[in-house]
Amino acid sequence: MDKRLRIKELTDILNKANYEYYNLDNPTITDQEYDKYLRELINLEEKYPEYVDANSPTKRVGGEAIDSFKKVNHKIPMISLANVFNEEEIEAFTGRIKSAGFKPDYVCELKIDGLSVSLHYEHGKLVYAATRGDGVTGEDITHNVVTIKTVPLDLKRDIDIEVRGEIYMNKATLEKLNREREKNGEVKLQNVRNAAAGSIRQLDPKIAAKRHLDTWIYHLPNPLDYGIKTHTEALEFMKELGFKVNPDYRLVHNEKEIMEYIEEYTLKRKNLPYEIDGVVIKVNNIAMQQSLGSTVKYPRWATAYKFPAEEVLTKLIDIKFTVGRTGQVTPNAVLEPVLVMGSTISRATLHNEDYCKELDLRIGDTVAIKKAGDVIPEVVEPKLDRRVGTEIPFKMIDKCPICGSNLEKRGNVDYFCVNKDCSKKNIEGLIHFASRNAMNIDGLGDEIIEDFYNEGFLKTIPDFYNLVNYRENIVELEGYGAKKVSNIILAIEESKKNSLERLIFGLGINGIGAKNAKLLASTYKNMDNLINATYEDLIDIKDIGEILAQNIVNYFKDSNNIDIIKRLKDINVNMDYIGESIKYNEAITDKKFVLTGTISFMSRDEIKVLLESFGGKVSGDVSKKTDIVIVGDAPGSKSEKAKNLGIEIWNEDKFREIVNNL
Repeated sequence: MDKRLRIKELTDILNKANYEYYNLDNPTITDQEYDKYLRELINLEEKYPEYVDANSPTKRVGGEAIDSFKKVNHKIPMISLANVFNEEEIEAFTGRIKSAGFKPDYVCELKIDGLSVSLHYEHGKLVYAATRGDGVTGEDITHNVVTIKTVPLDLKRDIDIEVRGEIYMNKATLEKLNREREKNGEVKLQNVRNAAAGSIRQLDPKIAAKRHLDTWIYHLPNPLDYGIKTHTEALEFMKELGFKVNPDYRLVHNEKEIMEYIEEYTLKRKNLPYEIDGVVIKVNNIAMQQSLGSTVKYPRWATAYKFPAEEVLTKLIDIKFTVGRTGQVTPNAVLEPVLVMGSTISRATLHNEDYCKELDLRIGDTVAIKKAGDVIPEVVEPKLDRRVGTEIPFKMIDKCPICGSNLEKRGNVDYFCVNKDCSKKNIEGLIHFASRNAMNIDGLGDEIIEDFYNEGFLKTIPDFYNLVNYRENIVELEGYGAKKVSNIILAIEESKKNSLERLIFGLGINGIGAKNAKLLASTYKNMDNLINATYEDLIDIKDIGEILAQNIVNYFKDSNNIDIIKRLKDINVNMDYIGESIKYNEAITDKKFVLTGTISFMSRDEIKVLLESFGGKVSGDVSKKTDIVIVGDAPGSKSEKAKNLGIEIWNEDKFREIVNNL
């Protein structure tokens, strides 16, 4: 018998069996047969490793552990959805689409409570899987994803494709896991979302394999490349390729039918074998989707209806005050632990002094809490009829709870600790520097940074890059093994290579978020240019107003901040913008574009990237400020609007000519 052919034959039999059992719920071989074939394949692979398929079904039980997660850049960003919470907001969403000149059908889908994933295939074989991350950069989780039996390792066609979906855990799986964990004296997993995300974040795939995760695939990022014109066609196409697609989607035609779907699944929600936290509503027609486009954060052609938050009652035991990285002091509710939508809640933000006074909150009150948007715990109100007279009224503090310095009130409601040496403020600043959207130092969680601060290893931002000198001291701490410390030090060293915008954001300049940090980095190219920028220079930049400009100038006037930057330079932290440089072209640079219809030789995303690389700006709506509208096949109402406003129009031939001359 040809061992190579037998390995391939067994691989095909087992992959087919997995698909029939897990995706179709229609097994054609018995469990005993499956186990027999699997044992035979394992034995053959051990004897003849040179014939092992990279996507062998034996990988389903978990391979070798990895040291750390590699970063993956998404060619098409994985942006999230805007949320709506009631019928009026749904009507506002559909109204905006109608006002753009469209009368679409919609697809309603269940919003699965899990972890987003992107799966990439070449010639029909899985090559890697990645998390959403920040939407631009995710993490390679292939080693864990191959253990999920509903993820096909080989597709039914020789095709290059990316699909996106959700990794989740069934309710019954969580219950079984928690029974086992309780028996073993382990902490229970609180809910299916955390359980799924925690399983995928394991370095050892054998742990993920034991968690019995599942998937639903629901998005094809580039459907036009496959001749697909509607979202429902895309779902069926992905199903035909071998992906598990949720069957409970529905094509609807108006707001009434959308609400009927929502009402139906609000009732069915508790009886589903998996958790859902809402309903996703999408325009079905792909050309309409592309014409509607996206904002920086969200697509305009889709939204997520979130189920109303569940309210529960508990006791307000105390009110504690915390200090953030800017020094802002915030009151927080300390609660008797209570289960809210699958999570045990013992703390909730109280926002500020006015919020507490408006609610007339008192320590000892019975309070209603909910998860705002199903995520953030929030105190809704005290139950006045439950008061017994021993409750203690809220009183705002006037001194920092950490360092004892006098607090300074800014604006009408916010209090700040202005002591530069306040330990909590400094710790929060360090946590921000290492965070995902800043320097993205993997492995440095909040508690670890606080440990290092309290041990004296980490007091200022440059100290991150000297932690290597404390390796032996850190290893001696409880919970810090040599491998864990090595991974942290490697991640710190890797962060030196980050582009300038991450450093600018990480420094914590008041009011400068990730988006404006990138704007500053791409404008000034290096840190020295930014340091030397004047107030007048800064307010000339679109989206940098007077307040932000003054905050930037004030930050670089502070000699302590300049010293931090000098120390970072001395240890070779990158100070340059390493994103794409803007090229100049008279026809494109500084022009505002709108795209409508389909261009045959380039996708919409490719056109957007091209125009932006030459300093053009792409918008979703035609207005008097629009310079050029690019019109492809089957354009929407934007083409007519452009004609009425006298805006320059490029047809496909004109656009091709421009592209060929770049």
